[in-house]
Amino acid sequence: MQGLILLTVEQGLAFSVMALGVYISFRILNYADLSVDGTFPLGAATSASLISAGVDPYIATLAALFAGMAAGAVTGLLNTKAKISELLSGILTMTALYSINLRIMGKSNLPLLNERLIITGEPYNALMVFGIILVILIVLLYVFFHTEIGMAVRALGSNPKMLISLGINTDGLKVLSLSLSNGLVALSGSLIAQYQGFADVGMGIGTIVIGLASVIIGEMLIGGSGILRPLISVAAGSIIYRMAISMAMRAGMPPTDLKLVTAVGVILILTLPQFKGIARFKRPVIEPAGKVQKAER
Repeated sequence: MQGLILLTVEQGLAFSVMALGVYISFRILNYADLSVDGTFPLGAATSASLISAGVDPYIATLAALFAGMAAGAVTGLLNTKAKISELLSGILTMTALYSINLRIMGKSNLPLLNERLIITGEPYNALMVFGIILVILIVLLYVFFHTEIGMAVRALGSNPKMLISLGINTDGLKVLSLSLSNGLVALSGSLIAQYQGFADVGMGIGTIVIGLASVIIGEMLIGGSGILRPLISVAAGSIIYRMAISMAMRAGMPPTDLKLVTAVGVILILTLPQFKGIARFKRPVIEPAGKVQKAER
């Protein structure tokens, strides 16, 4: 049982880096970015190929980060300069990345056996490495979102017209935000590839749903205003999500059903406020005299 908890927390920490990237695009930028399904395996493919070629694993991990940022910039440029819709620009980038990832790896699956990785396999090594990386990222993001550019990015998702009236280049901010978001997603893909010992071209399928699930679970259970508490809640949401998955598998759920269950869970969480509103509307009001009336809208 202890080993299962450790495994779950390790995976949750590694995926929380991806969830931070989804949080930036989905919550802060208010942008439905589907390119993360392509940038996640892009980070894995980039780092795995470089490590297999003898490159230092830390340099390969940084290269994965920059590769994801470049892919995110492409999505942003397609949307802002080519005037392609948000949804379609992400789909186009994701589709193109599938072929690019195959070219990077040279095949659909690239093992990392007997290679020097940042995850050594020693007890608690992955836990410490992922934890340190996550803390550094949260601190850097907290500092960034309190800079002048970072506050402009936060305002871009809620009130872009105000920024335009102030003469701020919103297109540049959007490209920057998507670059940052996809860079974190690719970094997570690199960490997962080194953790599980291989990179696969199909490992990004459903990444956006997992990221959204982590963001929403964290917001529901912890939430909070500002920027620091939401960032921490996203990381916690990723760990809680992994724990829920582990418990479901221990209960006998087939692994092939996990993505379906995740999607259904996200749908239920997203629609829960509406059900609460309906319940509040139909709830009877008990008058002091004992009469029951329908609640007014």
